[in-house]
Amino acid sequence: MKNKLFVGGAILMLAAKAAWGQNNVSNTQGDLYQAYELSVDGFGTASVGAYTLDHLSNNRIRQNTEFGAGAGVNYFITQNIGLGAEAYSENTSGVFIDNASGSLILRLPLGQSGIAPYVFGGGGHQFDAAKLWFGQAGAGLEYRFTQHVGIFLDARAVWPNETKYYGVARAGLRFAF
Repeated sequence: MKNKLFVGGAILMLAAKAAWGQNNVSNTQGDLYQAYELSVDGFGTASVGAYTLDHLSNNRIRQNTEFGAGAGVNYFITQNIGLGAEAYSENTSGVFIDNASGSLILRLPLGQSGIAPYVFGGGGHQFDAAKLWFGQAGAGLEYRFTQHVGIFLDARAVWPNETKYYGVARAGLRFAF
């Protein structure tokens, strides 16, 4: 599974580099992150449970991490405020989609650097292994190579209504339109 995630990440990075080479021009902050922006995400996930989060160690993280992949869509009403929806799967033996969620996103582009830290919060539904509702909150960082292509990394805490909390990290490629 790790090899598949590594190969997928390498392919995403090559696609970003190719897109960057097509449009490698100097942009300003306003050019990179805009209001009324629609973006599509492809990402890998890593999840750890409450016990691992409460008793962090390198060995526990390596043995108790679930890996997966997903896709999402975001729409920014202003340059700084947006809505996002995503779905991902970490278990191929059950239903196709394990989790689906929606979030309010607040981002803050940092000048002309292409970097934009963000925070988000929302909720969703888990379909596998247990069917339940959850709330979530997290933070992340996006880097735009061009106005239309970027990479991102974020982490969140998830609080299900019937089981213990857990954490999810995502890393992926974002295409903005």
